[in-house]
Amino acid sequence: MKIAILADALDNQNAGVHVYTKSLIQELLKRNDGHEYILVRQKKDNALSHVQQIVIPNTSLPIGFASLRLFFIIPYILRKQGVDAVFEPAHFGPFNLPKKVKRITFIHDLTPIIFPEYHRWHSQMLQKIFLKRILKNAHLIFTNSNNTSKDLEQYYPFTKDKNKTLLLGKGSRFIPSQNTDLILDYGITLPYFLSVGTIEPRKNLVNLLKAYAVFMKETKTPYMLIIAGGLGWKTEGFEKEWATHPYRKYILILGYVKEEELPILYSHANAFMYLSLYEGFGLPVLEALACGTDVICSNTSSLPEVGGTVAHYCNPQSINDIKQQMIKVSQFSLNQQKINSQKNIEQARLFSWEKHVNSFLDTIQVLISE
Repeated sequence: MKIAILADALDNQNAGVHVYTKSLIQELLKRNDGHEYILVRQKKDNALSHVQQIVIPNTSLPIGFASLRLFFIIPYILRKQGVDAVFEPAHFGPFNLPKKVKRITFIHDLTPIIFPEYHRWHSQMLQKIFLKRILKNAHLIFTNSNNTSKDLEQYYPFTKDKNKTLLLGKGSRFIPSQNTDLILDYGITLPYFLSVGTIEPRKNLVNLLKAYAVFMKETKTPYMLIIAGGLGWKTEGFEKEWATHPYRKYILILGYVKEEELPILYSHANAFMYLSLYEGFGLPVLEALACGTDVICSNTSSLPEVGGTVAHYCNPQSINDIKQQMIKVSQFSLNQQKINSQKNIEQARLFSWEKHVNSFLDTIQVLISE
């Protein structure tokens, strides 16, 4: 098979879709399976010299070039390459390809459609304008959870017979990792709750801040709250809550954290907090579990698929519910923490990029053979 991957997310993102695209490509390139892969992207990576990279820089000048690149330049080059299939991991495309070329897209979540208020206006509009057409033209649609697949079929019933769930995996670096010096370098001097992810409304960090305040007031136990993630969009509510927080001196906002340091942050945390109002999958939950860390997360959307029976679930809209789970986890004995850690690691072992890519390739092979 000759498969093109539209890999812009490697160059213009550092959050979930970037992690997914990078992990998928790494796993594909580990194999000597006789398939040919072409990466279409904005910048060349010299570390990937063993795979063909077609670099088409993106620029806002002249006005409209980004659209020209997406709708005409990339399709033209792919037709010249004679590919069997084109895969879009960020679900915005592929566009303008002949019918003999199989179009494959990946839906990570439907939040711009289901919860447009959590997104910027232009993101909402783009999804409303293009997503239905993209899904209709796709020969195959991958989703990252059964919940996302269910949502997809609810909002776009015509996708029922051409979507397949591929659960995500975890990076090999996510294992229990100790480095006290790094923790101290960050300024972390107390036990802590950890949050990882872009600061934006869907992540529900305002409720996390409120629950943390109640936890600190009721328990009078000195815990820090560490938030690792860059500022996203519609952050006014979060910034206001943080600015007036009664325990602000115990809250540390790290911004974007290097990937190689994340396992250490997870491993030293007393609990990882993921109170998202909606998730397509919830990759940080899996990463934290793989590091042996207890997870407190929402009982909504796809998160129970990831956390299984080991995560500690709460209603993300209930401050009291969140606080109660924080108290419960903070009171675990050392022996209970060890037992939990092993169970968490065992749950994380159910997910792997190897399984993901095996199913990815098998499904595409069947599609191309039809």
